[in-house]
Amino acid sequence: MFDLRESPVSSLLFPEIEELVKTRQFGALRDALSELTPPDVADLLRAMEPDDRAVAFRVLNKAMAADVFEYLPADEQEEMLRRLGQAEVAAILNEMAPDDRTALLEELPGAVTQRLITVLSPEERAVAQKLLGYPEESIGRLMTPDYVAIREDWTVEQVFEHLRRFGRDKETISILYVVDANWKLLDDIMLRSFVLAEPQTRVSDLMDEQTVRLLATDDQETAIAYFEKYDRSALPVVDSDEILVGIVTFDDVMDIAKEEVTEDIQKMGAVEALDEPYMSASLLTLVRKRGVWLSMLFLGEMFTASAMAYFEHEIERVVFLASFIPLIVSSGGNTGSQAATLVVRAMALGEIRLIDWWRVAYRELASGLMLGGWLGLLGIARIHVWHLAGWKDYTAHYHLVALSVGVAVCGVVIWGTMIGGLLPFLLRRIGLDPAAISAPFVATLVDVIGIVTYFTAVTMFLTGTLL
Repeated sequence: MFDLRESPVSSLLFPEIEELVKTRQFGALRDALSELTPPDVADLLRAMEPDDRAVAFRVLNKAMAADVFEYLPADEQEEMLRRLGQAEVAAILNEMAPDDRTALLEELPGAVTQRLITVLSPEERAVAQKLLGYPEESIGRLMTPDYVAIREDWTVEQVFEHLRRFGRDKETISILYVVDANWKLLDDIMLRSFVLAEPQTRVSDLMDEQTVRLLATDDQETAIAYFEKYDRSALPVVDSDEILVGIVTFDDVMDIAKEEVTEDIQKMGAVEALDEPYMSASLLTLVRKRGVWLSMLFLGEMFTASAMAYFEHEIERVVFLASFIPLIVSSGGNTGSQAATLVVRAMALGEIRLIDWWRVAYRELASGLMLGGWLGLLGIARIHVWHLAGWKDYTAHYHLVALSVGVAVCGVVIWGTMIGGLLPFLLRRIGLDPAAISAPFVATLVDVIGIVTYFTAVTMFLTGTLL
């Protein structure tokens, strides 16, 4: 259930609203909810039991109900649709913004989507079918056809008259779109340009023909990049013939950006991306999404066990050498995970490209040398302090043991930073998602290298003394 502490306004009103619902005082309930904003009403509904939520939702007027419905999570939208009658569902879907309605319909099973489309009005059904006809995750699914279009030969006075007649229900009127007789996009102009212009000024006199546009078939990540680059509140969407077919607004892109970041974070944690909220996912879904990666990581750790078995003779002769293994492998795993996280995020933000791999390699090599050198010195100091203080006897050759550990730490940190920094480039180059590199996967890979590096250093410095 939704935690109202995240919504201070709703948390204060919840006891009163809940009492009105329980006592079925519908008139008072309608008046109380009508004074709130749609997001606050949505928060109140989310905090209620499902039955009470449906009761409260039914008292809202048609327009308010559609606005509130858009702020509910997808799983709660589906539940609400199941509890409402066909007439109520039709009213909500017809009032919803086309882009929000498309987001809902594409989350539902195909049969349910088809049934809901049939309850739409002919005009809204045509819009829904058009938007759903675009490829999944394309900008066409994200856009809305609710924009204001004007002609270049109009005067400012005519533009405002058009706005007064048709702008009331549009997604935004802060930007107006200039089209020709065939609806080919010519330009977009900020509303303030018209506010500051003389009434008889022609639209063509305000045009600079430098509009930025999105292609309806492009991936939604393209829209995110464009909004970041051009700092706009809305962008026009055209087809292959430059015909204006819709607009994408900033709030819709923010929702997509949130989903992309969530997916990347889940992948970085060695979890297959969830397609639904955590609390809505079934136990079997959670197990399946996590189990695939855990199985791969488990198989990877088998190589670590094999590497240790290869050096078991050295461990048998000097048992305390095994106590340093966690120190060595964790140093490499931690630094590798750091490098992978930094590089994957920089890729997602467009800060680095494939051709920058050599620059990243140089930076991670330098970072690995400095970090590895520092951690190696800490390891050497630790062994000397413990031995000289009498806390642990590392034999008379403790200085060689310390040197072996220090060199191994430095080496594995260098390996870790290089692998973590460059493996995302390899994945991107072969067409895979760099986020799939995941910190646990890097750590598992570096574990094997850490074991080999450590015992190579041990063999190099302790042969003839302890070995």
